[in-house]
Amino acid sequence: MSDLIKLIEAEYSEARGKFPEFKSGDTVNVHVRIVEGTKHRIQQYQGTVIQRKNVGTNGETFTVRKVSNGIGIERIFPIVSPNLDKIEVLRKGKVRRARLYYLRGKQGKAAKIKEKL
Repeated sequence: MSDLIKLIEAEYSEARGKFPEFKSGDTVNVHVRIVEGTKHRIQQYQGTVIQRKNVGTNGETFTVRKVSNGIGIERIFPIVSPNLDKIEVLRKGKVRRARLYYLRGKQGKAAKIKEKL
């Protein structure tokens, strides 16, 4: 039984290791596999990471927020999902919090995060 658990944990740690290091406040471009019938395609979802939950575990997720046509859209991605193709870190954000829920109430320039140099 413990061998099976170790095998599953090794598989999940391998899946976690293929993505770059990122944290809340970073702007990322997530490449997601979309299945439509028998066809597969890659769709990109670009936005700001507002939280990471359960970091270092098999249930790790991260939430990406973007504003599209003036409407804020948030999407939650599990790190170990087979539908995640790759994650690109476009900008490192300079934030002092782990959860950026306050961005939900901000618009325009007020919702901007400074870049870490």
